[in-house]
Amino acid sequence: MPLRLPDRLPAIELLKHENIFVMDDSRAHMQDIRPLKIVILNLMPLKITTETDLIRLLSNTPLQLEINFMKLKSHTPKNTPIEHMMMFYRDFESMRNEKFDGMIITGAPVEQLDFEDVNYWDEMTDIFAWARTHVTSTLYICWAAQAGLYYHYGIPKFPLPKKMFGIFPQYTLDPQLPIFRGFDDVFQMPHSRHTEIHREDILANPDLKLIAESPDSGVSIVMAREGREFFITGHLEYAPNTLDTEYRRDKDIRDDVDLPKHYYLDDDPAKGPLVTWRAHANLLYANWINYYVYQETPYDINQIK
Repeated sequence: MPLRLPDRLPAIELLKHENIFVMDDSRAHMQDIRPLKIVILNLMPLKITTETDLIRLLSNTPLQLEINFMKLKSHTPKNTPIEHMMMFYRDFESMRNEKFDGMIITGAPVEQLDFEDVNYWDEMTDIFAWARTHVTSTLYICWAAQAGLYYHYGIPKFPLPKKMFGIFPQYTLDPQLPIFRGFDDVFQMPHSRHTEIHREDILANPDLKLIAESPDSGVSIVMAREGREFFITGHLEYAPNTLDTEYRRDKDIRDDVDLPKHYYLDDDPAKGPLVTWRAHANLLYANWINYYVYQETPYDINQIK
């Protein structure tokens, strides 16, 4: 089944060129189906790129999804046209009384700040608390994963001596979980971050379950509340060229930028990236939607609590 997306969302045309089936609202209203309501709080600077990356993965499901985009009232993005934000995004305050089957909270370029020093931290914590009673299952990605673990469970983050940058092998610690259905024993995940959370802090908290990790990039996926919360420290949603774009951008302004590890064919940027994570990315998002959203959410969305 296709996704229900706002009319004229740029991602629609971009994904049609990739042969991904999407549907705008006008056509979707003709189908007599209760779609799953998914809300995305997009904190990334390049909103349209992130929208496209996430919609690409969410399209890999037989269920109809209605995608909503949330923005912060306390923060104005600098890299996305205001017209785009006004047309496709709504402030959290205007959505506060609604309920959603699933939620995705993205990373943000603020990870080197203390959480309380982020100028929209108060609004973020309000959203974190709200999600507990208004969303069936929430995915927290990268900075949002660290922020969510800190807010909900008191898990601190720590600076890395060098940026974690590249594609790293991850190992599932409980392969019987539905989120890993169809997974291989090892899967790859892109990472691009300057901070980390420590394994021992996760294991010391009985409310948290470490379900995937890497000997190279550390804690990978943490589950809480029987799957109502997932904290993913990397970026399975990344497109093939995302790390390449980031590498070339940083290389032009600094002279201490390393190649992303395990990313380019033969470690040669001229040969382009070798994509090794896309299949598991699609599988993880499909499993999340099916087993932790669709199978768990009430038919009457107002019964979510």
